[in-house]
Amino acid sequence: LITLPKHQDFVKQFCQANPPVDSARAHSTPAASPTSTPSHVPHASFLNPNPAVQTFPLANGQHVYVIDDFVQDPDALVRLAQSVSPQFQTLQGHPYPGPQLSLPKEMSAQIDAYFQQHVRPLLQAGTFLGSYGRFSRVTQDSSTLDPRQRICHRDDSNIAPGQMMSALVHYLFHEPQLGGTVFFKSLMSEADTQAFLLDATTLDGPAFTAKYAITPAYMTQSNPYFEVIGRMAPKWNRAVFYDGSIFHSGDIQNNNHQAYLTGIGRLTLNAFFKSSKIK
Repeated sequence: LITLPKHQDFVKQFCQANPPVDSARAHSTPAASPTSTPSHVPHASFLNPNPAVQTFPLANGQHVYVIDDFVQDPDALVRLAQSVSPQFQTLQGHPYPGPQLSLPKEMSAQIDAYFQQHVRPLLQAGTFLGSYGRFSRVTQDSSTLDPRQRICHRDDSNIAPGQMMSALVHYLFHEPQLGGTVFFKSLMSEADTQAFLLDATTLDGPAFTAKYAITPAYMTQSNPYFEVIGRMAPKWNRAVFYDGSIFHSGDIQNNNHQAYLTGIGRLTLNAFFKSSKIK
């Protein structure tokens, strides 16, 4: 079982704030970190209360939505992830190329509410049906990637007809060379796309390479099967929200493996929001 600190430990480590000088300032400026634990639990969200949501068009006519300065204290969020880094696990059989750790319930609840207030209408998502959040790191060497990991993917698996999945990636690293996110569209028919994805889950590496000429590497460019329709640059404390049915991949540099293993590396916060589709 993967766990994070209990609520009181999370609050003590992540949600500390000095008492505001006045209420107007308290709502406009994040408070400085105190030198001692406050006597009460602050009720303010750890997220930016006044986000400026930017719209980025993709070449196929779809859009992704970006919020810079997503959390009020991103360094505290990184410290939280570092403090529990031994609990990160690479899940056997899971295609994500590195260790993950589920978010505390308190954080997930705030992110859910934030998504519903600021982003859900933009993605034309309907009734909120649930979510999942995690910290993630990319650590796997590109030469070891299986067929599922060599291609772009969608985040809309395990949903019923009439449902949709929205997604969030929040960059928690300063080094732009660790890469942002690349978005793709399939150049195949839907039937051929489904057959391609099935082969990626059932064929072994050599057989997949023989059939599609896709060798082990992180996918960052167009190929005969998918075309790049947008590339989001990473930025410290930038959050990107998108429709999970859009094909995408981390913009991972195959020739720079050691950079992903240095310190906390390419740390992101990821969340997935299941909703009904608006008819």
